[in-house]
Amino acid sequence: MSAEDPTLTTDGSKTLGSKKLGVVATGVIGGGWAVRALSRGWDVVAWDPAPDAEAKLRDYIERAWPSVVELGLFEGADPSRVTFVDTPQEVAEAADWIQTSAPENEAIKIDLLTKVAAAAPQETVIASSSSGLLPSRLQADLRFPERFVIGHPFNPVYLLPLVEIVPGELTSIETVDRARAHYDDLVMHPLVVRKEIEGYISDRLQEALWREILHMVNEGVATTEELDDAIAYGPGLRWAGMGTNLTFHLAGGQGGMRHMLAQFGPALKLPWTKLEAPELTDTLIDDMATGCEAQADGRSIDELERLRDDYVIAVMKALEPIGLGAGEIQARREARIASAS
Repeated sequence: MSAEDPTLTTDGSKTLGSKKLGVVATGVIGGGWAVRALSRGWDVVAWDPAPDAEAKLRDYIERAWPSVVELGLFEGADPSRVTFVDTPQEVAEAADWIQTSAPENEAIKIDLLTKVAAAAPQETVIASSSSGLLPSRLQADLRFPERFVIGHPFNPVYLLPLVEIVPGELTSIETVDRARAHYDDLVMHPLVVRKEIEGYISDRLQEALWREILHMVNEGVATTEELDDAIAYGPGLRWAGMGTNLTFHLAGGQGGMRHMLAQFGPALKLPWTKLEAPELTDTLIDDMATGCEAQADGRSIDELERLRDDYVIAVMKALEPIGLGAGEIQARREARIASAS
């Protein structure tokens, strides 16, 4: 189905009607895409070069499935609707939409994208899950580069609704429109990055916080647990529904952001933060790793993933009645499921 012939979702938004997602590289991100598509009632065709990749993908789907059941499944949702193939070209030939999730290495991504683009029909959009590379560099030598776009998700992909759409210099407007419709059909929040920039939007914000964390651990200011507490019990709760800017708008009282900047703006000149990350010495790496292991308190990665999924779902459902943030996306998901049943 072409972009000129869209169907409508139950809430009136456009969808391309894609029913088979191609997943090229099936690690944590690729696996997350597979789970999201399967819960939407789609088929998935997948490839990964690792010899045990298929078994790992099916295990990942099994572990994540209870979470998407809790969110709500669309008609036809079935964790077994996965076909694993032998080459990326086979994915490209079979899929309605291709989502590549190779490691964040430009050379590796370009090599894989070139193979996929050579085999995919011209009308098939090819998206990369890159978290910071420039799309113009990735698409420059691809066959039909206008159908390439960045579709940057957030882990776990099957729960978090944000996806950053980043077009390159050669990406067509039609491809951006199709990307909006595609990710909306997966019940996500598509955010088009208006200016191509390394790291896009969300990761640049996260990296600023991450650099400060590394400095404070490196200088003995706080442990990893204390730093996580500083977010989880305070600003993290506010960020879930309003983000930073609207939160600070409220901090200015009746004068809003203008008063807030007039009152607290001068503090921005103080040397509170550092722009560059500290050197990752063996000591700093050990402090970070041992700190997180102590926080885990004997719990495995699988157990922590289950805990994370449970609280993310709880926050989304708590925001749902007031239609705020990810709660609005969850309400939309439930409304679409109900209308289709």
